[in-house]
Amino acid sequence: MGQINAGDTAFVLICAALVALMTPGLAFFYGGLVRRKNFLAIMMQSFISMGVVTTIWVFFGYSLAFSGDILNGGLG
Repeated sequence: MGQINAGDTAFVLICAALVALMTPGLAFFYGGLVRRKNFLAIMMQSFISMGVVTTIWVFFGYSLAFSGDILNGGLG
């Protein structure tokens, strides 16, 4: 495995930050589509989904994004 490229790392961190900033807007959008009594549940669903996806990325996505070669060039 080669050295970690600073440009690739910065790109992934910037994209992750933009997605994190997008989550409240998406939560409010989905909250506007439901009745008032379900608003909080939909908001929490959006934020919990962000946490689940972050956890999955930590366990699987990091190795796919920064590994040298997986499946003979099919991934990575």
